[in-house]
Amino acid sequence: MISLNELWFVLIAVLFIGFFFLEGFDFGVGMETQILAKNDTERRVLINSIGPFWDGNEVWLITAAGAMFAAFPEWYATLFSGFYIPFVFALLALIARGVAFEFRGKRDSLAWKRTWDACIFIGSFLPPFLLAVVFASFIKGLPIDGEMQMYAGFTDIVNVYTVVAGLTVVLLCLVHGLMFTTLRTVGDLQVRARKLAQKLLIPLAALFTAFVIMTYNMTDIFEQRGTILMIIVALGVIAFVLSGYFMTKKKDGYAFGMTGAVMALSVTSIFVGLFPRVMISSIDQAFNLTITNAASGHYSLKVMTIVALTILPFVLGYQIWSYFVFHKRVHEKEHLEY
Repeated sequence: MISLNELWFVLIAVLFIGFFFLEGFDFGVGMETQILAKNDTERRVLINSIGPFWDGNEVWLITAAGAMFAAFPEWYATLFSGFYIPFVFALLALIARGVAFEFRGKRDSLAWKRTWDACIFIGSFLPPFLLAVVFASFIKGLPIDGEMQMYAGFTDIVNVYTVVAGLTVVLLCLVHGLMFTTLRTVGDLQVRARKLAQKLLIPLAALFTAFVIMTYNMTDIFEQRGTILMIIVALGVIAFVLSGYFMTKKKDGYAFGMTGAVMALSVTSIFVGLFPRVMISSIDQAFNLTITNAASGHYSLKVMTIVALTILPFVLGYQIWSYFVFHKRVHEKEHLEY
């Protein structure tokens, strides 16, 4: 039977998968406001398309961090102390983005709107990039000693491998967001979103290929979980090809599902490659943080499991209901709030 340690590792993985799937298209739409939109009206349409969802989607990240703190406190402590600076920048970017959504429409000033529009773009680009850098560092290995203290220099975190991972995730978020836009808008904006998504598939495929090759050569996760990772990669390739096929057939819902599947499989591969480790030490394998030495006590995990199983259905039900209520497309002629 699965242990509570394994259960909570899986739950944290699911929370991060949910975050990247849901907040991924929010980040993509945020970047679109500067890449796709031609005027202020189109920017308002794009922002309103994610208006009912973006703050709820961010809850997945907060919940994942909270679950990590409660279930694996040593993992949480090493992670957040070692990556303090990247996380601060990511948090500031998320704050600026949230404030910008609310403030950009409060004054009828071009300079005012451009300032907040820049915050939306930066707040949509920087968090996925930095989070991808962090996750790539997980599997590459970091200087963690026997006291579970991480002493990482700049190049331990920012290097060719992690930067490629960051750019890959950012571009995947943009494509995922473009497909969400095709589901939430009509007319010329919808058509341009679909066409741009199709154009970005080739550079995205190149980045993914480079990242997989580098992962195979620069990490040990294929040695640890080679068979299942090859299956995940194969499924990812199939989903990626299908996303392009559905885009050409203008089956936007299926294409959105496939880009989301690529996102989910990418995050899944990270956790599969790590297990049963949660952070890899580049100093000595004996210093790896695992689901055993980084976990809370059995009683704490048991109580957390009971609470989670009680509350989770209500949280999921609320979020599903919000997507159902706000499922209609956004039109330019409608009253736009932002």
